[in-house]
Amino acid sequence: MSTEQHTGEGFSYTLERTLDVPAAAVWDAWTVPESYAQWAYAAPGTVEMDVRPGGAWKATMVTPDGAEFPLTGSYAEVDRNRRLVTGMDVPGRSEQALMTLELDERGAGTHLVLSQTCDTAEERDGAEQGSTMLLDSLTAFLGTAR
Repeated sequence: MSTEQHTGEGFSYTLERTLDVPAAAVWDAWTVPESYAQWAYAAPGTVEMDVRPGGAWKATMVTPDGAEFPLTGSYAEVDRNRRLVTGMDVPGRSEQALMTLELDERGAGTHLVLSQTCDTAEERDGAEQGSTMLLDSLTAFLGTAR
């Protein structure tokens, strides 16, 4: 399910998935560098994560055509197995772009909500497309979705 909305702050998107794994498995896939590198289109050996408020992260993402893009940022909020707010450095912008991952364990599964507010429709559309690809890859990595 995907919804998008225009807010006073910019353009937002929200993506949702329910996965047949515990929240801890989703959390670890998202916050353990070796796991993240396996599903998040990162170049091997480029993922570094200091998962704590104010901690830094970096990764070099590889596009399907082989182009590499180094990314950096920091963590704004960390609530293990529940909520992760990640900031990404954007060239020419003083504030980081924030993406929020919320996990809600439901029985043996986990409902995941990924959201972000962007400055323009074009930025939102690109970020939503990239996040959809990430969630598709995460789902395949974890092996199950419902």
